[in-house]
Formats: sequence, structure tokens, C-alpha cells
Amino acid sequence: MDELLHSLTTEQPNAGSSDIDTMDTLGILKIMNQEDKKVAYAVEEKLDQIAIAVDRIVERIKMGGRLLYFGAGTSGRLGILDAAECPPTFGIPPEMVQGVMAGGGLGAFEVARENVEDYKEEGIADVFRKGVTSLDCVVGISASGRAPYVLGVLEEAKRRGAFTVSISCNDKALIDDVADININVVVGPEVIMGSTRLKAGTAQKMILNMISTATMIKLGKVYKNLMVDVKPKNKKLVERVKRIIMLATGISYEEAEKYFKLSKSNAKVAIVMIKAGVDYPTACKLLEENEGFVARAIGEGLGGPAS
Repeated sequence: MDELLHSLTTEQPNAGSSDIDTMDTLGILKIMNQEDKKVAYAVEEKLDQIAIAVDRIVERIKMGGRLLYFGAGTSGRLGILDAAECPPTFGIPPEMVQGVMAGGGLGAFEVARENVEDYKEEGIADVFRKGVTSLDCVVGISASGRAPYVLGVLEEAKRRGAFTVSISCNDKALIDDVADININVVVGPEVIMGSTRLKAGTAQKMILNMISTATMIKLGKVYKNLMVDVKPKNKKLVERVKRIIMLATGISYEEAEKYFKLSKSNAKVAIVMIKAGVDYPTACKLLEENEGFVARAIGEGLGGPAS
């Protein structure tokens, strides 16, 4: 018997849901909702560790590194999901934030291949395939905190000098020993014993949301609370960019349409053009000189503090 596995919080039965199989539909949903409410508070307890991770990730990306998520099963799918949303939301190249799932490819994403998490060498091989270097940030995600695949990933990434982060839903997880920063969010037993796609998965997604979003804010991808680096690749996003220009500057829709064209569909450039009163080439230059931060670019354009 695997005593360690049987001792994990994520593998314990939930006393509050012991009769869930006899409940009516509303009763099932109520107990799930009640358990889900605990997740945000559990994440809150780990904000200090998440903040440290974000600051280190930002440092590495500024030096040319990447943010790479590795996981198996639900954990791997969540990493891929978060990574895939970053390019359209923040206008970054797809290689900057990537998700890697044990078993590889969309096949493992769509059809569960749970056995692949048992092989440490697969994790080592995936780190090799991604060409991880000392500039990169590697986040190993495992609800149990003991998946051999993730252990292999973190050990090999650390050997290569990468900054490593572990995310698990158990205290004193095995992967803690091989990561620079440990984020252990203990959400308690699941309503269906061991089904870590539930609270554990929700906690992991919340943490990944925080890591990627805070990182992008610190890289100048947001002005005020507006996603100013969004790429208008469909009709909805074209309208969103125009609205962002309106909200950031207070101009009318008709004026926003004009600046949308003058800025070559770039919300950042349009905002700097309007608020600093400069032309397109000058706005581009100001943004380049200020690492893409809109407020700084406006401030320099006006000859004063950021606004």
C-alpha cells in the first residue's frame, strides 16, 4: 500500500459529502458550491509566495526567458489553457508563455492519459525538448505534489539553472524539495474523493491566472485596468480596441475609429497619441523608450510624471 498517497489531504473522503449519492440535484450543487467557497481563502494564504514567484518570472522574461507550465492530467490541461490565452489577451508571442502536458499534443488534452504522469524520465525528456535554459521559469503543477513526471521536470529544469516553482494542493509535497518557490494551496478533501479536477483544479487555475496576469501587468501589457496590447483579430476585438481607446482617453466613438486607423490598430499607440498630443512615429518611439508602459510614455511625451 502506498501510505504516502493515502495520507494526502486530496485523497481523503469529505465528511460533508458522504451522502452526496442520495441527494437531490439542488443538494448536490449546494454542497459543491459550499466547498468551492473555501478555495479563494486557501489561495489568499499563499499570496506572498505567488508574489515572489511573479517578480522572479518578470525578471527572467525581461532578460529573454520564458514562462513554461508543466503538468499531467488536469494540471497539465490548466497550464495549456492559461498559456494559450496569453497571446490574444496580452499581444505576446506564443513562445513567451507555454503549457506542456505529460503525454504531449492535443490527444492528451482531449482524451485522458493518466498513466503518463508515472514516468519521471518523460518529464526530463519534455524539459529537453523545450530547450529549457537558465533564463527560463518552469512551473511544475501537481495537485498531489508527488507526480513523478513533474518531479522529473523540476529536477531537470533546476539542473539547467531555470527558476522553478511548484504548485500543489497538499502540505509538504514531494515537489517542494526541488523547486525554488513552493505554492501549496490546501483546499481540503474533494466532494468526490480524489477528484482533484474540482477544488484543487479551481485553486490551480486561480494561481495560474494570478501568475500570468500579474506578470503581464508588470511587463506593461495593461494601462489602468485595460488590456491595451490586445490584438484585434476579429470583429469583437476590433470593437474592444476602439472601446479601450475611448475609455482611456474620453474621446467619442467616431474619434476612436479615426485613431484606431491612425495608430494602425494599436490601442497603446492611439492612447499615447491622444493623451500626449503626438503623432504616430513619436508615440511609437515613446513606447519603445518606456518598455511599452503607456503611463510612462504619456508622462515623457508631456514632459512630466506618468499619467
